[in-house]
Amino acid sequence: MPNKLNEERLKDILADLTLLDDIMMSQVFDNNIPAASLLLKVILRKNDIKVISVVGQKVLKSNEIGGRSIKLDILAEDSEGKSYNVEIQRSKDGADEHRARFHSCMLDTRMLQAGQDFKELADSYVIFITEKDYFKEGLPIYSIDRVIKETQKNFLDGSHIIYVNGEYEGNDEVGKLIHDLKEKNSKDMYNKELAESLEYFKEKGDRRVMSSKWEEFVEEIREEEREKAEKKIAQAEKKANKEKTEASLLTTVTAGIAYGVGKDKIIERLCKEFKLTKNAAEKKYKKYAVETA
Repeated sequence: MPNKLNEERLKDILADLTLLDDIMMSQVFDNNIPAASLLLKVILRKNDIKVISVVGQKVLKSNEIGGRSIKLDILAEDSEGKSYNVEIQRSKDGADEHRARFHSCMLDTRMLQAGQDFKELADSYVIFITEKDYFKEGLPIYSIDRVIKETQKNFLDGSHIIYVNGEYEGNDEVGKLIHDLKEKNSKDMYNKELAESLEYFKEKGDRRVMSSKWEEFVEEIREEEREKAEKKIAQAEKKANKEKTEASLLTTVTAGIAYGVGKDKIIERLCKEFKLTKNAAEKKYKKYAVETA
């Protein structure tokens, strides 16, 4: 772990953070029912939401051995048992539709106990607040629900995915909320629920806690970068192996033709040496025989 941040350095870091930085968002919203209520009411356009619990940086673990777990930026629950997962996604990859589906699935798996009827499964909302307009349609909010294609009627399974466009600048509640999420100075915010909380953590919060959280955040970023690097290396190795295999296939076909080996014999050897199906071997033979001609 890095050395503890000194007071001045931490103060500079905190001054530059906004609620679009998940380290700050998870701290501001942790156990902050007024802030969570405001966020959900604006995004969902519902004034009757009664949030009863909210936690930041909640880990949901997979029940499968080796299965992937996730750390949620914000997890809230209302008085009707509905679950809300709010995520800050600053990169395009982080906002991938498949990731939203996975988050939705992980919310569902924690809702029912053994013996409960499936109809008791409460609604769930996965909300991705993206720094850019992910769908590039200029809308402030994109609401995704399942529909029956043939009838265009809603498939009422209670699963909802919502993308909030962080580039939206309209003079309405959504525009003001997005402005506040990107604002560094609490005094320039519209919503007091967010302004008061941001000011507290920047000016009065426990520096030891924030320093520790920042170090955890930095370590997570480093781990993500390590994973990305390992993925790139694996992809490069896979590409190199594929190119090496193709070169060997080319050599086998061209050498066989040059020495007068029959087509069937060459295809048989391709199947045996490279573990190809007969159909795949025939395609490789055809490809490289034409290149040789």
